[in-house]
Amino acid sequence: MKEKLVVVGNGMAGIRTVEELFERGGHERYEVTVVGEEPHVNYNRILLSSVLASEANMEDIELNSLDWYRENDVTLYRSEKVTKLDRKKKVVLTDKGQKIAYDKVILATGSHPFMLPLPGSDLEGVIAFRNIEDCETMIETAKNYKKAVVIGGGLLGIEAARGLLNLGMEVEVVHIFDYLMERQLDRTAANILRTELENQGMKFLLEKQTEAIIGKGRVERVKFKDGTETRADLVVMAVGIRPNHEVASASGIEVNRGIVVDDYMQTSDPDVYAVGECAEHRGMVYGLVAPLWEQGKILANALMDNKDEKYEGSVLYSKLKVSGVQVFSVGEFQEQDDAKSVSMLDEFAGIYKKIVTRGDKIVGSILVGDTSESTILLNQIIKGVPFEGSPMQLLRSHVGSADDGVSAVSMLSNEDQVCGCNGVSKGAIIDAIKTQGCASVADVGACTTAGRSCGTCKPMIADLLAEELGETANEKETMCGCTDLSHEEVVAAIREKGLTHTREVMNVLGWKEEHGCSKCRPAINYYLAMVHPLEHEDERESRFVNERLHANIQKDGTYSVVPRMYGGVTNPDELRRIADVAEKFNVPLLKITGGQRIDLLGVKKEDVPSVWKELDMPSGYAYGKALRTVKTCVGEDFCRFGTQDSIGLGIAIEKKFERLNTPHKVKMAVSACPRNCAESGIKDVGIVGVEGAWEIYVGGNGGASLRLGDLMCRVKTSEEVLEIIGAFLQLYREEARYLERTSHWVERVGLDYIKETLLEHPENRKVLNERMDEALSVLTDPWEEINNDPSLKETLFEEKVAVVTSE
Repeated sequence: MKEKLVVVGNGMAGIRTVEELFERGGHERYEVTVVGEEPHVNYNRILLSSVLASEANMEDIELNSLDWYRENDVTLYRSEKVTKLDRKKKVVLTDKGQKIAYDKVILATGSHPFMLPLPGSDLEGVIAFRNIEDCETMIETAKNYKKAVVIGGGLLGIEAARGLLNLGMEVEVVHIFDYLMERQLDRTAANILRTELENQGMKFLLEKQTEAIIGKGRVERVKFKDGTETRADLVVMAVGIRPNHEVASASGIEVNRGIVVDDYMQTSDPDVYAVGECAEHRGMVYGLVAPLWEQGKILANALMDNKDEKYEGSVLYSKLKVSGVQVFSVGEFQEQDDAKSVSMLDEFAGIYKKIVTRGDKIVGSILVGDTSESTILLNQIIKGVPFEGSPMQLLRSHVGSADDGVSAVSMLSNEDQVCGCNGVSKGAIIDAIKTQGCASVADVGACTTAGRSCGTCKPMIADLLAEELGETANEKETMCGCTDLSHEEVVAAIREKGLTHTREVMNVLGWKEEHGCSKCRPAINYYLAMVHPLEHEDERESRFVNERLHANIQKDGTYSVVPRMYGGVTNPDELRRIADVAEKFNVPLLKITGGQRIDLLGVKKEDVPSVWKELDMPSGYAYGKALRTVKTCVGEDFCRFGTQDSIGLGIAIEKKFERLNTPHKVKMAVSACPRNCAESGIKDVGIVGVEGAWEIYVGGNGGASLRLGDLMCRVKTSEEVLEIIGAFLQLYREEARYLERTSHWVERVGLDYIKETLLEHPENRKVLNERMDEALSVLTDPWEEINNDPSLKETLFEEKVAVVTSE
């Protein structure tokens, strides 16, 4: 019988410990159950700012897909909270009434964001920045409000502010100190960073102490103790974190600031361990990722009865990119009486470098603007080795050694760490290159975990690849870590070799991971359908959950249903049906979407098919990598400025291209005049009516990365509009990479290429439209299909999952 190990918390620290445990043979010894409060799988919290800035989506920051849990026989309960351990009966109690038996428990409950106990802190629009839901709240708020105030000028506050700037909001950062990031930077470094951030549009209110948040229902203003105020539509508190020790406290386990642990991460109960931000070791609580990984290794050893190595604390350092500015900070960076420092400042280039020494050892450093020496300095401090000569010689990019042609990685020993977050040494990376055939940064990450966290070590990994492989190093962008092939190479192979199934693609093309991953499986499924539209049978298991269930999952595990309303036009009968369905199924929220449709939010999973059936309307594909909406203005029939029938054309476009699978979501709009009430200029495809003609714009994006569409052409008739749109979308379908928006694709290939292909060669338009019609010919409405197939409905909506629950 295996021992029962329950991990409380589905975050980075707990799951990394499980990974370390499995590497040590823990599969054979333990039956693992994980309970997490969030509805998501394990994701990289370090990259939340990238999600907020629209540089990544949820799939991009996933660390362990659902398949990982299944393949490793890990039972996962999501959206469920552990309330207490019954230590006498040895069961874990949850808020859903479960009692999960255990032999050993890992408490990996992380931390809570600290919310200042201010008057008004409970108003709508006052949030923290700690998880995916916080990102989603900020993104939604930015659509309707303009002014954000971030309280806290530390790293988290600045990352939140940068993301809100990207969302188009006016942002002020409030900080109680007189310079930013005082825990990581000295005044000189902070001033360089502040100057750069102000150039980007960020505003700062320094030496301000918040007294109250003011508003009626929703935040309106922030008041300071000096009597001044500032307007605010959104307040983000980023003033620190507190260890989450609630479960331990409720269970009678010793806590102080955090859950008290020994050098093996064991709590006061010998069968209960704690790891990560919730754990307190020798009076220290760590909020950075590298110490969490170090703790995970020690704990994994202890769970396998190996206590040869103790956890003796970690060297604190930060290496990151703050709003585009490279920053590194480690150890003691403020001068003490017994310490000396050497520094250099280049205000023109925005570069500042400082090394602090005590005796003949380096004890701290700050690098801003250029962090190329960070790995060397970090390893010097970790090892505690004496330096020779002047420490200024280590600042390679600004002394004589800068041009000697020797890379920074060549100065490291094989024992030195390249990836500090994941504790991966230079020697481990070289071994992966030599013995496991790694030829790209992605390969190295898949084999060693180097670069999987903050990503700042990727340039050094690239240098090591170049040193070891020379010209054979793979610099291309591969589909994922499972293959050395690019998206384009995979598509070409599917065409040339006549591949028809995902497993066949992986086998024939030599996939490194037998079952692939959450990045490559959906991409391959899309490419197969695009290349073989008539023959391909959609592989539902390769789709993301929203596309698999044809509804958007929400943070509480319910779903959002958006029926199709062509061109944003509806009628009394449809409105009555929507109202009746909402009442019958107790739908908590009805909302008009930005695409002129009605969203039914909060539908229970088991009710989704019945909601579809009683609505008796087509799927609006609000969840899909497909045509979402064609937004229209009222047009010439009602508007005194309208020059064209925008509603009629919008409906025709939407009816023709609905259900079309595309590399990413596609939004369109038709405006009847240049006043552009339907916002056609910021859509993937936008049509604007002018006197006697239609203008066609492409590659627009109205999201966080705002991009104005490019004028592709002007045509006279609606038929020409449909022809050119069809050819453009098919070219995009065939040549864009999966999950590449039209805005990025247009910028990558160039508008001139698209114009030449579509406008200068009518025969190309004809062929592309023929392939488009072929692809459209096999598409059916998924809501109707599932309701008409009882077995399919049962599989998707009534399935009892043994390994992974709370789907």
